[in-house]
Amino acid sequence: MGGQREDSSVSDADADEARQALVRDIAAQGGLTDPAWRAAFEQVPRHLFVPYYYVHGIRGYERLRADDPDPVRRERWLRGAYGDGPLATRMRDGELISSSSQPSLMALMLDALDVREGHTVLEIGTGPGYNAALLSHRLGDAAVTSVDLDPEITEPARDHLAAAGHHPVVITGDGAGGCPQRAPYDRIIATCTLPSVPPAWPEQCRTGARILAPVATGLVSLEVRETAHAPRAGVKYAEGNFLHTPAYFVPLRGALLPHDRDQRLGGLPRRALGDDLFRFLLALTADTLDPHEALSLWEREERPQRERYGITVAEGRQWAWLDDPQGPYTWALSG
Repeated sequence: MGGQREDSSVSDADADEARQALVRDIAAQGGLTDPAWRAAFEQVPRHLFVPYYYVHGIRGYERLRADDPDPVRRERWLRGAYGDGPLATRMRDGELISSSSQPSLMALMLDALDVREGHTVLEIGTGPGYNAALLSHRLGDAAVTSVDLDPEITEPARDHLAAAGHHPVVITGDGAGGCPQRAPYDRIIATCTLPSVPPAWPEQCRTGARILAPVATGLVSLEVRETAHAPRAGVKYAEGNFLHTPAYFVPLRGALLPHDRDQRLGGLPRRALGDDLFRFLLALTADTLDPHEALSLWEREERPQRERYGITVAEGRQWAWLDDPQGPYTWALSG
């Protein structure tokens, strides 16, 4: 890496060994089956994107950093940089505002994005820039646009990307509005939790595009289509199902997430409250269903998996659903 390294005390060999171990770990879990994505994870140096990060310590958060003079703590930083876990990269007043996602989850999402040569991608939530670098490695810098709200996030991300040899377009702005000046897109990927899918996103996509975004505690994969019948022929809409996997991300800055209903969950059985799929249903229907109504549905439908749920974004409104967008179980989404 030569002059690109931010910490001269971390050798190329140590970083490369840790990176290859991470790739082998993700592959052992069944990920990175696409050789192009495996090559991206093998070659993009994650440690350049996390020169410091925060971990829980005895006295709250402590910061591990690449330039720590203590070699033991420095080695601990490198292990964490290439561990298969999320990293808290920016705090403000004790609140987490930006992170680097769990690498195996990033690999799953990038695979599910199903990119092809020549595709253009809009990323919502730049974070430290690592995901944008992986996309740039696969598609080229000119194909990738990344948006984040805070210049305290986007400016370091540009530096990290440049240090790793990548120069995608990084925009400081509200990700809910997309980036119309760079549209249209073949793929949109969000790395922050949303209360609903911003309507601007399908409008900035080509027909046949895919949108992959965390909603509630899941990942929804939407296909952008056009209506076929008059009088609304040619109007874009997006529809699709959730993936099987759970997903937990930092919320989209400025978004109004569903009201926390924990104080209203008294009387619900522990077996339900401790079930990740029931908590997903609670999060997805937070503005629509009473928790006890959600419990009745969950039991009646035999504890449905995430992939039975979906979202439709059409003509100024959107709704979540179970099994069928026009079926008996639909819930309006707002955000």
